Amino acid sequence: MCLAIPARIVEKKGDHARVDFGDGVIRETNISLVNAKIGDHVIVHAGFAIEILDEKEARETLKLWEEILSA
Repeated sequence: MCLAIPARIVEKKGDHARVDFGDGVIRETNISLVNAKIGDHVIVHAGFAIEILDEKEARETLKLWEEILSA
């Protein structure tokens, strides 16, 4: 099973970005597979941003993750 988690790009430097997964969790992510900019929401899998999401999709997905983790 593969898991991918939405995050928001807060800083960008070349093919790498610092992304915010929420609650202050910031990680370095490779963004070479997407054409993302600061403020975009992306799906991150295995350290790579693999898709750009709109903000509504990102918030819905994060809400589902919160429900899963609290169960």
